[in-house]
Amino acid sequence: MDIIFSTVMLLYSLLTGSGEDHAAARELAASVLNASLGTTIVQASPSDGGGQGTSETGVKRDPQKDAPIVKGIYVTAHSAGGARMDSLLKLMDDTKLNSMVIDVKDDNGYITYPTETPELLELGTTQKYIRDIGDLMKKLKQHEVYPIARIVVFKDTVLARQHPELSFRHSDGTIWKNGRGESFVNPYMKEVWNYNVAVAKEAAKLGFKEIQFDYVRFPEGFDKKADSLKYEKTEQSRVDAVAGFVKYAREQLEPLGVRVSVDIFGYAASVPAAEGIGQDFVKISNDVHVISPMVYPSHYSTGWFKQKVPDKRPYETIVGAMEDTHAKLDPIGEAKPIIRPWIQDFTASWLGQGNYMKYGKKEVEAQIKALSDTDIHEFLLWNAGNKYSEGVNYE
Repeated sequence: MDIIFSTVMLLYSLLTGSGEDHAAARELAASVLNASLGTTIVQASPSDGGGQGTSETGVKRDPQKDAPIVKGIYVTAHSAGGARMDSLLKLMDDTKLNSMVIDVKDDNGYITYPTETPELLELGTTQKYIRDIGDLMKKLKQHEVYPIARIVVFKDTVLARQHPELSFRHSDGTIWKNGRGESFVNPYMKEVWNYNVAVAKEAAKLGFKEIQFDYVRFPEGFDKKADSLKYEKTEQSRVDAVAGFVKYAREQLEPLGVRVSVDIFGYAASVPAAEGIGQDFVKISNDVHVISPMVYPSHYSTGWFKQKVPDKRPYETIVGAMEDTHAKLDPIGEAKPIIRPWIQDFTASWLGQGNYMKYGKKEVEAQIKALSDTDIHEFLLWNAGNKYSEGVNYE
């Protein structure tokens, strides 16, 4: 597909949508207009923070070689610590689903359980959404659930408000906020790296088998506001700062026996690197054990993968996204991570009449078949309210 045409269509769709995914994806789409076609894979040395993880002393290895083929769902901390957990565990027991991605550090920046670790309390703020994290881990083990800890990294409003020096500030000293009142912390700062890795290390100690990092990027539209904001930075590019964090996190966590995964926009497999927000699909993939592109059909606009309304063509849209993903990652050979996409189990009514359809059993199964037909056998289901379609065959 012509890349400029794709971008125009993407921008049109996203400008009519809402939410963080749409806003940040605008930045990814806009980057296409300024980026050169193709991607250069840089073999970084262990000390340069380039995020490749392929040097002689930093070769990636899978610490969970005996892990199951993961088929999972997203679980908020509210659900994990509340009454809904019983029904979600029953879903695990009654189907081929076998994994939960649970918020350990959420979209606001709260650690979602009461920790007593001084290193975490120095910068972190806790909420008792999960009152007894030990009991939760026991339940997951009893039900043979493969536990994945979701940690939202650089979108951290709580930390930004408490420590403005770790964030992006206006000339008057106030912290920058996006249109939803959310703030980010600075990916250049090692204090932020160490804090998030410390949260991940405690999650590993608690029994989580994988750490899934989300919002591993700068704020949306950052290149348009960077010059007017105060923040510490190095000589590195934004891409290398973000990739450097991923490399550092993997090297810290791999010896603990846990996998590292990263969520990334599904579009990232189909377009050049998003320099503005600092995300490079290939560089990040080089240093993770699992990559999870968010390939929700609702997030693609007219023209993508030759579909007039991608949300209404879940099979074709997922096939196109996975073909692009393979094409992007095949060149990195043995460094290619497990591809475990996020797929859609929600109805995107915000797209407006004629641009969406109700999602349920049929639409979820169509996405799973598309994954299987493109040699992808792992997946995660996203529903923000944790209400998943009934009667789905997850094989």
